[in-house]
Amino acid sequence: MAEAAIAQPEQTQQSQGERQPYSRPVFRQNLNVNSLQAQRVMERSFDRVSNALFSLDVILRIIGDQKEIDQVEEIIHGHIDKVSEDMTKAMDQLQKVMTDNGIEAVPGYSAPVHYPIEITSPQVAQFAHLIRNLDKLMSLVDTLWLNSILSSQQRSDATYEWQQRLIKLAGRIIGMEKRARISAHTKGKDKEVAEAAPEQETTDPELSSEADADLESESGSKAKSKAAGKKAKAEEKASDATA
Repeated sequence: MAEAAIAQPEQTQQSQGERQPYSRPVFRQNLNVNSLQAQRVMERSFDRVSNALFSLDVILRIIGDQKEIDQVEEIIHGHIDKVSEDMTKAMDQLQKVMTDNGIEAVPGYSAPVHYPIEITSPQVAQFAHLIRNLDKLMSLVDTLWLNSILSSQQRSDATYEWQQRLIKLAGRIIGMEKRARISAHTKGKDKEVAEAAPEQETTDPELSSEADADLESESGSKAKSKAAGKKAKAEEKASDATA
């Protein structure tokens, strides 16, 4: 009984103190990356994308309803699934070229990197899977190049194209987080959001540019939609006046 009496004031004091960190489920893993392109994507975007996805979930729960949260998750899934599908098709095509040329072995790499990562949401797991697949795709490209099936220019074009696909995807996700923060500000929820999900700076200039481009694209789409709506209303009024 005495122990319970002593513990009670500590609980009260804790509840009146600062907000406790949100305790979330996490898988801690090691992501082994061989190719230079996948290493670049990993180092430039993974931590920032992970933070953006976590922040998006927190912000939307503060400012939105479950329907809005589900819609945003569907959009993110759609963007990730599109890149994943295209990557799988590319790997299948390259694998067929290898088979047609009797090539079975793939090269090792001289400087693989092992990244400790935290999987804090299904979307983070999907993005990590994309990086693994990018690594596999680059291995197939390098295999065909080392066997003189692809030229150096073809190899360079393919590796750069797929590296940029993932960088653009990362920028788009960060742009969605920025839009959510703007929405929180307009609803007077910025202080609550700042406490629950502090904003992380996007230090990579290309990622920042892609995120800003996504913001501008969204703003442009809304402006066009609004203008189209006004035009439709004006035409409707004119039609009513002449009827």
